[in-house]
Amino acid sequence: MIGIFDSGSGGLTVLSAIRDRFPSIDVLYYGDIKNAPYGSKSREELSALTVHALKFLSDRGCRSIVSACNSVSASLAVSLFDSFDVGLEHLIEMVGPTVRAFRGTKARLALCATPATIQSGIYQNAFTMIGKQVEYISIDNLAGAIEFGKSESEIEGIVRQAFPEYVQEKFDVLILACTHYPLVLDVFKRVLGDKVSIFDPALVVAERVETQLWPREMGDGKTHFAISQDSPHFRTLVERLFPNTTYEIEVVE
Repeated sequence: MIGIFDSGSGGLTVLSAIRDRFPSIDVLYYGDIKNAPYGSKSREELSALTVHALKFLSDRGCRSIVSACNSVSASLAVSLFDSFDVGLEHLIEMVGPTVRAFRGTKARLALCATPATIQSGIYQNAFTMIGKQVEYISIDNLAGAIEFGKSESEIEGIVRQAFPEYVQEKFDVLILACTHYPLVLDVFKRVLGDKVSIFDPALVVAERVETQLWPREMGDGKTHFAISQDSPHFRTLVERLFPNTTYEIEVVE
């Protein structure tokens, strides 16, 4: 069984992509809605929350982990995984597969994410290593607005403020480096128009799951959700994204 953790509902986009490629895997998804969003939290807070999530998934029998939260830096996750006897071959995070997808491309890239992700420098360091210059755009409050079901007009206002027209002329591809953002993909498309391609890292992370964990994690396709606080919005998203899936939603401490 693999464990997937995120600050709330954003990781559902990763789980959906994994399910499309890997229907037989057994999954335990932990969404820390009580402490969402993670994007404005300090490194110390993120460390404590990550330890809690890893312990929960490990205690429930997850042998492999997908860290579906970009705000949890790759280096932090790796150092913590060692404490839980989870080897690197059992760890998949968002940064590596995303950056790898753009090796050799000539496209002008921009990446938008939460303040915590941008401030951590994890994407900047990784793209520098492959010689890519990237425009980085920090969007405050968007993940929280999505997580707690704000209106589409409010969400669109946040996105438009982050992308004035002069910024859009600087890139051809926008990387959504927060797993919440693909949940409002239509808003991004409406704001950016047809000249910009939008890249969802969930797709390449799902490919990595297939190549790295298959067939070791073959199962019966069981899906279990554990959330730290009940949320009608989360339940609605699960219904929308997994209409043909049998699942349980458990509220845990």
